[in-house]
Amino acid sequence: MMRLKRLHIRYYPPGLFLDYEKGGQLKTKSIDLLSLTPETDVNELLTDIRAAEPLITSSCVEQVKILIQKLQDKIGQKDDRKFYLFRALQAHILPLTNVAFNKSGSCFITGSYDRTCKIWDTASGEELHTLEGHKNVVYAIAFNNPYGDKVATGSFDKTCKLWSAETGKCFYTFRGHTAEIVCLAFNPQSTLVATGSMDTTAKLWNVESGEEASTLAGHFAEVISLSFNTTGDQLVTGSFDHTAILWDVPSGRKVYVLAGHRGEISCVQFNWDCSLIVTASLDKTCKVWAVDSGQCLSTLLGHNDEILDVCFNFTGQLIATASADGTSRVYNAKTFQCLCKLEGHKEEISKVCFNPQGTRVLTASMDKTVRLWCVSTGACLQVLEGHCDEIFSCAFNYEGDTIITGSKDNTCRIWH
Repeated sequence: MMRLKRLHIRYYPPGLFLDYEKGGQLKTKSIDLLSLTPETDVNELLTDIRAAEPLITSSCVEQVKILIQKLQDKIGQKDDRKFYLFRALQAHILPLTNVAFNKSGSCFITGSYDRTCKIWDTASGEELHTLEGHKNVVYAIAFNNPYGDKVATGSFDKTCKLWSAETGKCFYTFRGHTAEIVCLAFNPQSTLVATGSMDTTAKLWNVESGEEASTLAGHFAEVISLSFNTTGDQLVTGSFDHTAILWDVPSGRKVYVLAGHRGEISCVQFNWDCSLIVTASLDKTCKVWAVDSGQCLSTLLGHNDEILDVCFNFTGQLIATASADGTSRVYNAKTFQCLCKLEGHKEEISKVCFNPQGTRVLTASMDKTVRLWCVSTGACLQVLEGHCDEIFSCAFNYEGDTIITGSKDNTCRIWH
């Protein structure tokens, strides 16, 4: 017997959470409303939801309706926000490698060649903790979002460390890679950390016990990028061997080798509903793959130099690319049409991301600027200037009202 206890809203991507009781245990499931627009007929949608979800009974229909209308209001909001420099921080003496927000953007982390990772309070600019212990460059860093109570650091010293974001204490050192760790990620449940290394393998580590859960061996060159799907049961790795591999997380088994690129892979990512993978390559193309078959559905052409970054928007309906040709492009993830070209940077673009609403694209470039673009028109809305060397990182917080940028000038900047 299942009993609904509570309904709540998820803004990005649009959806509802259902807290329910089953056999005396409290559980949560979600209803994705990825194609919701301000024009969606709420009554029709309600009928579909009720047909598909037995927990939604007549007694809570009115409440569901109110929540859907709230989501529609949020989606329909005009977004004319301008960003201004809020704070510039000289975070480390030696060069920065990476910057990352926690979910709300209340804290951020910086990794550095000085062998440390630092945790910062965004509002005050105060350093909360210095995570010391690595014996070489701290290269890959991440919060365990959405929780934000742990940080993982991957280093050129071949280890990954797991830390408490609250106290700064090191829980575990994960040892086993035989070369530099260059990428890492928490699964969405925050029970595993995945690390990718120059030793050609990825490894999964158990957050609770600190033990290695599995070694994912199958690539013939360094693993440069990795991404968990939303449910956490699959992982994709991208390698300099020109392939990506889809892995089954519980068994550590290879599901598919995604082969077809003619150059090194620079980035891999899943879409929200776990049906697609996008890969970016130095062969100047991106490819979109079907997760269920491992088939390449489309090759996204148009760039005339290496593609250095790629991402889906939160709903998985759009793909944005960043290229060494100095342009970014936005594609429709269903039709694979190029919707707009984002032209204006003077040098290569190393990083691209969408705001949570999917209405804006942010690009970070070697030309020392970050640009904010309108997805629907391709117009450049703002140039964020002030860094005095190339920018390698840019990110939004979950609400989309704060931006962080990291530069080779050794500062990170917070923009509101």
